Amino acid sequence: MNFNEKMFELGNHGSAIRELFEYGNKRRKIVGDENVFDFSIGNPSIPAPLIVNETIQKLLNEKDSVKLHGYTSAPGDIVVRSKIADYLNKTYNANVDKDRIYLTCGAAASLTISLNALLNPGDEVIVFAPFFPEYRVFIEKAGGKVIVVNEADDLTINFTDLNLKLSDKTKAVIIDSPNNPTGAVLKEDVIIKLSKLLKEKEKEYNHEIYLISDEPYREIIYDDIKYPFVTNYYDDSIICYSFSKSLSLPGERIGYIIVSSNMKDSLSLYKAICGSGRALGFVCAPALFQYLVGETIGHTSNINEYKKNRDYLYNALKDLGYTLVYPDGAFYLFMKALESDAEAFSRRALKYDLLLVPSDSFGVKGYVRLAYCVSYDMIKRSIDAFKKLKEDYDNEK
Repeated sequence: MNFNEKMFELGNHGSAIRELFEYGNKRRKIVGDENVFDFSIGNPSIPAPLIVNETIQKLLNEKDSVKLHGYTSAPGDIVVRSKIADYLNKTYNANVDKDRIYLTCGAAASLTISLNALLNPGDEVIVFAPFFPEYRVFIEKAGGKVIVVNEADDLTINFTDLNLKLSDKTKAVIIDSPNNPTGAVLKEDVIIKLSKLLKEKEKEYNHEIYLISDEPYREIIYDDIKYPFVTNYYDDSIICYSFSKSLSLPGERIGYIIVSSNMKDSLSLYKAICGSGRALGFVCAPALFQYLVGETIGHTSNINEYKKNRDYLYNALKDLGYTLVYPDGAFYLFMKALESDAEAFSRRALKYDLLLVPSDSFGVKGYVRLAYCVSYDMIKRSIDAFKKLKEDYDNEK
């Protein structure tokens, strides 16, 4: 073939999540929407807050149409970046500089831009299993090598294995909190321990190790748990954020990158971010939604609806005898498969029209991920299918 074989493979074999999602779309046409229990994709089911539609209407009615739909500066409108910085500084007592913010088409673009700005061929990037599968795609496309730290007993950070995997080739470490797929939230003591270790390794290797905090679920945290603002703990840090989940805007693709102002050479890295965005064609995120997030910063969808879903689904499945990771945030439930082969378990679940994502692509074996950002009614209707699936396995014993 005369084109890029790697890109062909990525297009020919999509992610397990997307493939299940498309299977569900086809299956609905056959058995009816009410008979498919689709837990495959993290597509928010809660409407965007009312202020989103009101603000869009206001912008359309009051803002000059040419400016509203015209180019902003490549890194994003300066007024919007100022509003984001002011909000974050007030909320997290941070030191965010508007001139270190780059507006993007969501967290995927934020990660892609950041990794391409940082990596030279052969640089290593550490990820913690279980991890979002696209990290591997983003890292390898940027010329880096993925180093997977094995899962900890609590499915957060395995510091013993991290110590073994850090090397003088380590350029960056990616954390994801709340985590996709487990919903685990890294607490302050973990961030402090991680920061201390990375600072020690920076001195040992005599070069920076960048900590990339992927935060599309930052606001979706329950039970009064807080996720620390990473730049307050580690100078060489980058935050990649998306409004997709917090504002229920996944299809609009709007987010940002923050380069820590505490970084020794923050301006140079920010210029590399700008250069990466330019080279990738990720300049000037959609203007309408730049202005929107500038006006709605701090608002979220009704997160309590996700908590209601979590509580019902977790307790119902636990009562049926399933083993689950209790999620403190995001809208995913990580459930132990009823056999060692998670992909085989996921295929058997299709017998009952349960769409569950096997954990293999997340870097661990023997689990499935359930996205519970679905209707409460669907969750309730799905329990009988989970019961039948469990009985299927019990009858084989």
